Amino acid sequence: MEPRFEQFLRERQYLHNVSSATIQWYRESLCLLPCESPSQEQLIETVIKMRERGRKATGCNVAIRAINSYMHWNSGTKRKCGSGCEHPRIQELKEPQEVLPTFSEAQIKRLVAAKPKGKYQRRTHLLALFLLDTGARISEALGVRVRDIDFDNLLVTLDGKGRKQRVVPFSFELRRALFLYCKESNHSPDHPLFASRMHTPLGRRDMLRDIKIHCERQGVIPPVRTLHAFRHTFAVNYLRRGGSVFHLQKSSVTAASI
Repeated sequence: MEPRFEQFLRERQYLHNVSSATIQWYRESLCLLPCESPSQEQLIETVIKMRERGRKATGCNVAIRAINSYMHWNSGTKRKCGSGCEHPRIQELKEPQEVLPTFSEAQIKRLVAAKPKGKYQRRTHLLALFLLDTGARISEALGVRVRDIDFDNLLVTLDGKGRKQRVVPFSFELRRALFLYCKESNHSPDHPLFASRMHTPLGRRDMLRDIKIHCERQGVIPPVRTLHAFRHTFAVNYLRRGGSVFHLQKSSVTAASI
């Protein structure tokens, strides 16, 4: 990788304290650029190549945001990036406004009432219950350790985006499922709640596969963006039951997720 790219990543990591996932996002996006100081024409060509390779507008915008951040830093300007900046930048692409996928009431009942067989099916079933009950992101759910669960007060601590922790409540029904699962799994307080046989954290792709299989076993067709559909479903049902948008936002379910 080019020296300027590496310097940008080092400053983001050590001066701005961004997460390793954010560094990886920057790294993958900067690899799309032809040089350290691309011209406006080269930036446009970068977007064209992304589109020619079949990347959707949403995926392009993810890379564009990282590239624009680098271009502003590379210009040496100290002020916040805005209309007054003269450095080359890419305008984000218009994204299609699609209806966010959710599970129906009937589908939720099927998923909740599932009778899993074996510890791996029980683990997948518990993950589905956890996502529906807390509205957590899949990354947050897979990052939960046993010590993060307060069984007495029905609270769980989640590590969200930007290394921001938040505490969210859960139901009596989920507490019962969590308690039985922890008892059966013999997890120590430091073990991930959703762990492999060797008590190591599970991967997102593996759980996406297992969740889809779990849905199909219950006669539920997995919606588009299956894992995030649990989060949308939580938000919609929260508002339907009289919850306020303010408290929903405090739970880190943004308006865009509803």
